[in-house]
Amino acid sequence: MIENDKKCILVIEDDIHIAEGLKLNLSLQGYSVVNAGNGSSGLRKWKELRPDLIVLDIMLPVIDGLSVLRAIRLEDERLPILILSAKAASDDIIKGLSWGVDDYLTKPFNLEEFLLRVDRLIKRADWNQKEAEPGATTDTVFRFGGNTIDFETSTAICRQGRIILTEQETKLLKLFIANRGKPLSRATILEVGWGYTRHITSRTVDNFIVRLRKYFEENPREPRHFKSLRSVGYVFDPDPSD
Repeated sequence: MIENDKKCILVIEDDIHIAEGLKLNLSLQGYSVVNAGNGSSGLRKWKELRPDLIVLDIMLPVIDGLSVLRAIRLEDERLPILILSAKAASDDIIKGLSWGVDDYLTKPFNLEEFLLRVDRLIKRADWNQKEAEPGATTDTVFRFGGNTIDFETSTAICRQGRIILTEQETKLLKLFIANRGKPLSRATILEVGWGYTRHITSRTVDNFIVRLRKYFEENPREPRHFKSLRSVGYVFDPDPSD
């Protein structure tokens, strides 16, 4: 049970010994701590608890840590996330930072350093929240090809007029916009957008692309923005030159 007067930390870690050790030491620092043993469980508990900070491993069963990170960042860009991973290569660290992780600590790690980093991230999040109130504004509008998407109201102005976007349509649009110009496989879209694993195949993505093309393409049969890539998936191009 989470105590309302304590900051909540979600630890997504499949190594039971590490997870229990982190829970014990964070609890001794005055935090309420909840553990999740895989990526899918981690995403579910994140949605249920809305914690103040997440400690995230990369090599997780069911859904890997980077996919968890990407899924969370589609909905929440402010939540502090600390990656704690055995992956120490610079490419892994850069990949994590590029997807919006706030801090990255490699295993094995110094416990005192870990606790100091957690404390710093929690305090920084509090400062940012205070600075954002009251009356702070964020860039929630995206325009392309004569279309306007307002993520704050989940609405769009497009060839069909003003439409109300579903939660899933909004999430997929955020994913495409965050990766504009970059190919996205169906597996990646399913994994990040729905929380499915790469072992699951579905036509769900294709059906949603048909819907987005109907909304935002001048000619849905010859799409210029939501393009198919044979044997790969899709790519979003907000400003096609052809």
